[in-house]
Amino acid sequence: MTTYRLRINGVERAIDSSDPDQPLLYGLRSVGLTATKFGCGLGQCGACSVLIDGRPTRSCLTTIADTQGKSVVTLEGLGSMAAPHPVQAAFIKEQVPQCGYCTSGMIISAVALLAEKPKPTEDDIRASLEGNLCRCGTHVRVIRAVMAASGQGG
Repeated sequence: MTTYRLRINGVERAIDSSDPDQPLLYGLRSVGLTATKFGCGLGQCGACSVLIDGRPTRSCLTTIADTQGKSVVTLEGLGSMAAPHPVQAAFIKEQVPQCGYCTSGMIISAVALLAEKPKPTEDDIRASLEGNLCRCGTHVRVIRAVMAASGQGG
């Protein structure tokens, strides 16, 4: 058993694993951070997205060993019910979630986009969310929410 030390949502955490190839996703869920979802397990759907050192990353493909010493931010680390991140607040206001399974990854991708480009175009938003699959068809509301979070609508 090896102990991996990561900074998760601003807090130093230790995750024990006997497998250095264990996906980060499993490690996060093992310490109670369950907003990050297992979707496809192949990095194709985006449900497991987190920010690693500020970059959106698929946690199902990233090993726990590869994240040692890095900063990981999950949906839980962005905001709270009392003080949601602006993207979270916009998703709530626009009533984006239906089943909610893709929502965590969509929000993570939107936060990364806005950090890089605070006033994105609709095309920028579409491109940044391209790897996040949603079967409920809430894409129009997602785009409105990201535009609102950037101060350009809503």
